[in-house]
Amino acid sequence: MRPTLDDAALDLIFRKARTQNGWLPTPVTDDQLRAIYKIMRYGPTSANSCPARILFVRTPAAKARLLPALSSGNVDKTKAAPVTAIIGYDTRFYALLPKLFPHRPEMKNPYEASKQLAETVAFRNGTLQGAYFMIAARAIGLDVGGMSGFDNAKVDAEFFPDGRVKSNFLCNVGHGDPTKVLQRLPRLEFDEACTLL
Repeated sequence: MRPTLDDAALDLIFRKARTQNGWLPTPVTDDQLRAIYKIMRYGPTSANSCPARILFVRTPAAKARLLPALSSGNVDKTKAAPVTAIIGYDTRFYALLPKLFPHRPEMKNPYEASKQLAETVAFRNGTLQGAYFMIAARAIGLDVGGMSGFDNAKVDAEFFPDGRVKSNFLCNVGHGDPTKVLQRLPRLEFDEACTLL
């Protein structure tokens, strides 16, 4: 039988984890960002496609480039966060499939032939990897605050001007300010969200 996570680990990454809306001035190191990636990269994706691309916005100059694309409710918390990760996806991820799926390098062919199929697979699997990113960040003791309130086109023009990578969502990373956490909202019960056939 495989080992399972104990209650403390489940609380850390899920049950007591909260979306952060405010941040303490504790820095996040490059080593911590590398540690997040080293964990998240092992999460499964279709044909090991690994389409996620992450741009870490850490400096005041980089934050100044990002802020104009944010909705007003996301500006202050993003200014305060030590790091904002732009979780993007590579629309031409298939170019790396001969490396990532070496036993069947021809897997790149259908994606290369269909821009729509490639976009769907890249977005779907990049989103999965974004979730792995958030779990990995919590697993190493950091807090996260995912955000979709921003103008994707502005972010893409500013940070991914060649058009190959597209932004999916943003995620602030750091040590959350517990005084800024909202009251936990309800969740659906099993029978409301799941069906057994």
